[in-house]
Amino acid sequence: MKELTITTPIIEATLDELSAEDRALVEEARRQTATSYAPYRRFHVGAAIRLDNGEIVAGSNQENAAFPSGLCAERTAAFYAHARYPEAKFETIAIAAVGTDGLELRDPIAPCGACRQSLLEYETLATHDVRVILTARDRVFILPSVRSTLPLAFSEF
Repeated sequence: MKELTITTPIIEATLDELSAEDRALVEEARRQTATSYAPYRRFHVGAAIRLDNGEIVAGSNQENAAFPSGLCAERTAAFYAHARYPEAKFETIAIAAVGTDGLELRDPIAPCGACRQSLLEYETLATHDVRVILTARDRVFILPSVRSTLPLAFSEF
């Protein structure tokens, strides 16, 4: 028997430390929180994906009274990005959230398991790592890949 340790490399930064390209992606994710339809949980999430063709495609969470018929921001953006630009490869995704108090969260949040698995499929299609930027009020976490958010991923498909 052997014990394994799994670690996730995370870069912590401030918005000012990001490149202009990454700042623009974060700002779009933040804007998308305002388009969220979240009357039940009142938790508003926005996501923005930069594609290798230069396009930025964004989405927000969309709830529905018939739980779990709603959709998370990350999958809303990913599904639209691939439907609109099926040949484009994902490069980076930024995610922002606003809590029930109407303020951006103090700490970054990560995608749920379903979103991580869905994003992993697009990372596999891209044939390269897709960076993940998790943003909050005063902190930004940068992860090197979707796979780093799901280290024991189901990826043999």
